[in-house]
Amino acid sequence: MDRAIKFYTETLGLKLANRYGDHWADIEAPGIAIGLYPTASHANKGDNLQIGLKVPDLDKAISMLERKGLHFNIHNDGQVRLAFFTDPDGNTLYLAQPQW
Repeated sequence: MDRAIKFYTETLGLKLANRYGDHWADIEAPGIAIGLYPTASHANKGDNLQIGLKVPDLDKAISMLERKGLHFNIHNDGQVRLAFFTDPDGNTLYLAQPQW
């Protein structure tokens, strides 16, 4: 839990709203709240959820986060530029900059 909270607050710059020991943490981002909860051993594993964060300047955001050790896979479909990365637990996140 400490590692996840540090990543979301210090690396991504989001706000820790509440923490309940190692059982739950509320992370706030503009327009969204992210709940951090340790995976139970009986939970289904899989890569079926991604969190996207809209940014006004993708290149600037990537540059800032690369200095903090993140690595990105960039995708551009002409409508939106995406920069995929993972958190310390392997969960997929991405930065998005619409091109309209």
